[in-house]
Amino acid sequence: MTDPQIVLTERVQQALGRAFGQEHADADPLIRPSQFADFQANVAMSLAKRLRRAPREVAEAIKAELSDFPGTVEVSGPGFLNITLDDSWVAAEAGQMLGDPRLGVGTATPPQTVVIDYSAPNAAKEMHVGHLRTTIVGDALARLHEHLGNTVIRQNHLGDWGTPFGMLIEHLLDIGEEAAVAQLEAGMGTEYYQAARAKFDSDEAFKTRARVRVTTLQSGDPETLRLWHVFMDATVRYFNKIYDLLGVTLTDADIAGESMYNPMLQKTCDDLQDSGTAEISEGALCVFPPGFTGSDDKPLPLIIRKSDGGYGYATTDMAAIRYRVHDLKADRILYVVGADQALHFRMVFAGARMAGWLPDTVSAEHVQIGMMLGKDGRRFKTRSGESVKLMDLLQEAIDRATAAIADRGYDERLQKEIAHAVGMGAVKYADLSVSHDSEYVFDFDRMLGFTGNTAPYLQYAQARIRSIFRRGGIDPATATGPIVLGAPAERALALQLLGFGAVVEQTTALSEPHRLCAFLYATATAFTDFFEQCPVLKEGVDPDTRASRLALCALTLQVLETGLNLLGVPVPERM
Repeated sequence: MTDPQIVLTERVQQALGRAFGQEHADADPLIRPSQFADFQANVAMSLAKRLRRAPREVAEAIKAELSDFPGTVEVSGPGFLNITLDDSWVAAEAGQMLGDPRLGVGTATPPQTVVIDYSAPNAAKEMHVGHLRTTIVGDALARLHEHLGNTVIRQNHLGDWGTPFGMLIEHLLDIGEEAAVAQLEAGMGTEYYQAARAKFDSDEAFKTRARVRVTTLQSGDPETLRLWHVFMDATVRYFNKIYDLLGVTLTDADIAGESMYNPMLQKTCDDLQDSGTAEISEGALCVFPPGFTGSDDKPLPLIIRKSDGGYGYATTDMAAIRYRVHDLKADRILYVVGADQALHFRMVFAGARMAGWLPDTVSAEHVQIGMMLGKDGRRFKTRSGESVKLMDLLQEAIDRATAAIADRGYDERLQKEIAHAVGMGAVKYADLSVSHDSEYVFDFDRMLGFTGNTAPYLQYAQARIRSIFRRGGIDPATATGPIVLGAPAERALALQLLGFGAVVEQTTALSEPHRLCAFLYATATAFTDFFEQCPVLKEGVDPDTRASRLALCALTLQVLETGLNLLGVPVPERM
């Protein structure tokens, strides 16, 4: 089975070739869903100028070449082609989809190695809401690529190196390892950092010790490295609590922090300078990618090594690109990072291509993440103006979900399970359902609502389907049809379901999870209409109709569950 729009695109393009010559066979048929038919093709309007013929005449010529089409084709208006598929074709395709374990989702040909850089909290500070979107979007993309058969290499680029670690390690020594570990594991990284910073700013002796400690850390002193590991291990254990709560697929094996690239930085600078890609400018080693200028119209430098000999983000990112291409054999690299880093990444990618480290055969893409806003339209913060701790936010989501289902009579274990799924699903889906590069307002009331484009609405739709099968004492796997379409709501649901494979592939190719969210919402809405208009188990429904409707329920359940799982949204059996 194939997505109807793909079938129609192929058929109309073949008709274009037969009607006007093969030079026109690759024209975009411009097929869109229509309120007047299933789909509308607008290609006659755009092609008429090239052919110097009236659009309606062009449309009639295309229609004539679609005589064997499994449906009806009508010309309307100035030259639109209104296309309606036969019910029997839609039913047959839905039946094939029900028997396909992949539900019409293809596999990557050839499969690629996709490196995805996401989450990337700063180990020196608390994990806050700013890391939420990068973590959720990146994890959804990883799941999608793996489903298509690509090899996914997750890279959690932790901020785990640099000058702040001198004062952080010295503070650890001052308060003792046990107390430091307890504080970091409890998620008090910000408080820890602030205490160390306060001493650094007010205590000259501490400042001196911290600066010396940075030197010993960078030189590889064994005891300093041991203390660094104590700090990092405790911090990572706390990050893992958040990842577990969110249900993301990152593990310790995926950590590839700044410290990993530290041994490569000198060679990165030397090789860029030796190849002539980088040059000394005002004491700093810089790459000047073409096309980048500052406000003074002078070439904008990508600083690889500062004038004081220090390295920066550009150094590490250049080293990371070379490693990911050369060592990890990446075909595609996705950087799921804040939109405010757009210029930095454009320059890094351009610099890496200048150096020959990022060949044309490898795609490097910045998946830009927009800012999370509060209801007041400003950056999401606490009332005191501080960044909201991510753990506090997630726990509040669970608490609110618990309150929302408190009157449904579930035992404590089941209530806890459902509340977790609803709370985490609400937070994740609210993020994924908007374009990743746009800002969005974080609003618990909206995201936990059981109506509209929310996770609870989708979760409830699949739970409702499961309840149908429970009431009938039927295993969904045994509901195999055959599917026969009678009522308009049956047909609308079946036609909607057929688009699943194409939207998964498109979502993955474009790195835009909101496209899959929109499809799942439309699917749940179509099922709601079907549920209200087409009785399934009601007395008086004949056996063939019941079997067909149960098959449509089973197919809808599979599509909703698979789609939500690809997004990382949990799917509770009851709501």
